[in-house]
Amino acid sequence: MLNSSTRSRIAVAIAVATGVAIASTVSGCAVGPDYKQPQLELPQAWPAVPAGAAIAAANNARWWTIYGDGKLNALIDEALSNNTDIAIAAARLVEAEAQLGTARSDQFPSVYATGERNRNRASGASSFRQPGPLETTTNRATLNISYEIDFWGKYRRVTEAARADLLATAAARDTVRIGIASQVATSYFNLLALDQRLDATRLALVRSGESLRLQKLRADAGVVSNFEYQQRVAEHEANLAQLPPVERDRAATERALVVLLGRSPRAVVDAQISRTSANAMAAGDTNTRVALTVPAGLPSELMLRRPDVREAEQKLIASNARIGVARAAYFPSISLTGLLGSESASLTDLFTGPARIWRFAGNLAQPIWSAGSVRSQVAAAEARNTQSLAQYRNTIANAFREVQDAVSAQAKAREVFDAESRRVTALNQAYSLAKLRFENGVASQLDVIDVERGLISAELNRIEAERGFRVAVADLFRAMGGAAPAAKS
Repeated sequence: MLNSSTRSRIAVAIAVATGVAIASTVSGCAVGPDYKQPQLELPQAWPAVPAGAAIAAANNARWWTIYGDGKLNALIDEALSNNTDIAIAAARLVEAEAQLGTARSDQFPSVYATGERNRNRASGASSFRQPGPLETTTNRATLNISYEIDFWGKYRRVTEAARADLLATAAARDTVRIGIASQVATSYFNLLALDQRLDATRLALVRSGESLRLQKLRADAGVVSNFEYQQRVAEHEANLAQLPPVERDRAATERALVVLLGRSPRAVVDAQISRTSANAMAAGDTNTRVALTVPAGLPSELMLRRPDVREAEQKLIASNARIGVARAAYFPSISLTGLLGSESASLTDLFTGPARIWRFAGNLAQPIWSAGSVRSQVAAAEARNTQSLAQYRNTIANAFREVQDAVSAQAKAREVFDAESRRVTALNQAYSLAKLRFENGVASQLDVIDVERGLISAELNRIEAERGFRVAVADLFRAMGGAAPAAKS
């Protein structure tokens, strides 16, 4: 049994240790600067939209439904479930959660149990033989506690940085998801455009092939010269040469889309993408023919919700906290260790009163001289924080630039599409008139060929303009961080 004096000393030591621990947790100051959001010169609101511009809105979480294409919806859902980049981002998030748990654990005492049994035999013939039995047995069971008092807030700063890293990783995952959805939509519209280009090229081949057949009959009958016939042959071969590149590009785009969807290597080889026909898409694509713009008066602070902006800010918070971690090395570290258990020669006596053992120790370590190591680490942490601040400001500036560029691109793409559509209508009429004039001997074959070339070029430009308009809508949603602007009547 312990005497009263010993018990008092133990009680005092425990009380002192507990008091120090509580004081450090409750009132201890954390060294290093507290984070303050940088003051940014943001516009109060977006510039006014053009007069008469319409606003289209979609579900913020599923912005792609604005296109009204069920097959596109299914493809994006598949990509969000199976894409490997998203899987990697999700695994990084789990890793960041684990790292936060590890950082937090340093703020609490470590408790672990040990058990050991030793048997020893001393030499009976040694000149240094100790009295007692030659063979001894020692059994020990202890509960060990170690704790570094976080008086200067070092571990709290580490936890703060780890928590910011976790939030930054979550924002990075959201950025990847938005990017993948946008890439799938873009690839899908590229594929539809290539389908349309293929159809237009085949139609041009049909037209030139029919003209070639008629010219062949006329040449055989001596109505037209061989020179005129060879002109038509060359024009038909030129149209035929346009077909293989379009087929090649379509197959490559389809394979790239399969990879985005996260399908197997076998599926990449097969490369079969179910999609809406180009004509059906054009007929039902009324929503995306309306300009999606940023409404006047929309608070520009909404841009700070973009995942990449949130990621940049959380990285800034983490680097700011790590300045405190570096500065804490200037101050002493206070550690407490303790041991409580039993030790005996016999297992039957291990947990009896006389077998009890304990130990309590406190340790204080104060850096005196480190050849400037601590100062250099603080300077490095401050420099990294400056880099993070610059990156944060740059990310916000780029966010506003991307939205403005996307709004402008969408408006101009719509203008180009409207103009090319009117051009196709006019050239279709001109082609019919040119054929009629040629058949009546009023115009030459070169006139027909020129109009035919213009019609093919206009149709391909119209297809490209329509693709560009659809992609511009997806780019605007991506630039807005996946959030649609508010609808206005």
